[in-house]
Amino acid sequence: MATYRTITLAAALLCAAAFVCGDARAVDSRDPVVTQPPTQAAPPAAKKEGIFKRLKKKFTRQKKAPEKKEPEKKSERQFIRGYRHAHDLIYKHKDYAAGIVALRALHRDEHPDVANLIGFSSRKLGRSEDAKIWYEKALAADPNHTRTWQYYGMWHLERGNRLKAEEHLEKIAGICGTDCEDYKSLKLALAGGGNY
Repeated sequence: MATYRTITLAAALLCAAAFVCGDARAVDSRDPVVTQPPTQAAPPAAKKEGIFKRLKKKFTRQKKAPEKKEPEKKSERQFIRGYRHAHDLIYKHKDYAAGIVALRALHRDEHPDVANLIGFSSRKLGRSEDAKIWYEKALAADPNHTRTWQYYGMWHLERGNRLKAEEHLEKIAGICGTDCEDYKSLKLALAGGGNY
């Protein structure tokens, strides 16, 4: 009796699975224990496709979050606020080490202004090779970043490489002309004046 129930239950599950999957042929009609599922016309392929398309659209709509501009703006405001704080630490308080920490905390090392200021602070702390790496990183992010060309020119000048500093001066002139602040500052340093 238990065996008959088990076979009947298994057959019913097999029939149900075959019916749900739309394959009535999976049921062997020669098996006396298995009964055929009720005959019901399978939905046409076009109708099935429509159902799947609707489900896909519904899933896509649920999965895709609406675009929000506010978090981007908030993130950008946080970056600017953090950058200003680091800028003040470096230029107003001459706390170069704290400035580097504040800049690295922004997690925007690829930003040319951030990389340039880390390079400047490193140079002021006597970390010459670190400064070079950061200046080059800033220029890789923005080859027209005149402040980096100015600071990198001063870095070369400190190393006694006047020719390289003059090349950087010409680069600045090509980008912003001879009246911009970065050009004037490096030119003054090359003339022997100014603090670099």
